[in-house]
Amino acid sequence: MTVLLLGKNGQLGRGLQRTLLPFGSLVAFARDEFDLDNPETIADRLDAVRPDIIVNAAAYTQVDLAEMNADAAFRANHQAVKMLADYARRCDALLVHYSTDYVFDGRQEAPYREDDETHPLNVYGQSKRAGELAITESGCRHLLFRTSWVVSADGTNFVKTILRLARERPNLRIVADQFGAPTAVELLADVTALAIAANRRGGLVDGTYHLTASGRTSWHGLALHIVQKATERGFVSAVDPADIEPITTDEFPRPAARPRNSSLNTDALSSALGLTLPEWTVHVDRVIDQLKERGWAL
Repeated sequence: MTVLLLGKNGQLGRGLQRTLLPFGSLVAFARDEFDLDNPETIADRLDAVRPDIIVNAAAYTQVDLAEMNADAAFRANHQAVKMLADYARRCDALLVHYSTDYVFDGRQEAPYREDDETHPLNVYGQSKRAGELAITESGCRHLLFRTSWVVSADGTNFVKTILRLARERPNLRIVADQFGAPTAVELLADVTALAIAANRRGGLVDGTYHLTASGRTSWHGLALHIVQKATERGFVSAVDPADIEPITTDEFPRPAARPRNSSLNTDALSSALGLTLPEWTVHVDRVIDQLKERGWAL
């Protein structure tokens, strides 16, 4: 069996390289080796590899830049995904794809379920929703995972940004009225492997699933937690947690609007796999520990 992984050098791609190995021969491409920005080249690349499973961890993810580069966002997040889905349908391959909480507008109070109405507020969310529809409308075999607030010890993410800012500044101002579940790459990669295995033996039907850590916090709450835990572990910090000021979204304008509620209900996936997804603090703390072990920002 051949497994094709796209986006091998991204945060999620690095984690998936570990968990996908048991499924067979793993062929992994970086962005410059399998360019989703050029959808017209994708069919030939797929025919050359002939994968049985396609795991797409590549995407256009620069939320604010997408407002000015909509064509690029839609090429990678919609047109290229449609090509992957068309191949999967034609060759009876399984397509595993990742989407985002940003397909929702964040206006409802309860965590979003898979069948709740989508209404993305920004170009990035619109492009990701278009990719979702391309997959479901293609009729291909698929597992589509929506996740949120991805963190890891690799790449660029909120944990590393806060640790850097805490070293450089005596105070921080962090948005406190947007809520979600920080979700670690380690959790995403592990559950992806479990889901593929369950799907192959008929224990998990094709479809869209929400995959995040349990619980929720605000960006401000996450920043407080990061600084407190990092300080306990010996990270040098110029900021005291008491000097991390909560602010509103309106006080921190961005080019792309963000949903206020990014919480996703994960009951469907948890029940199907028989899992209890851990609280978000568990893996955030592990990320901080991994960074400490690497001597990062000490």
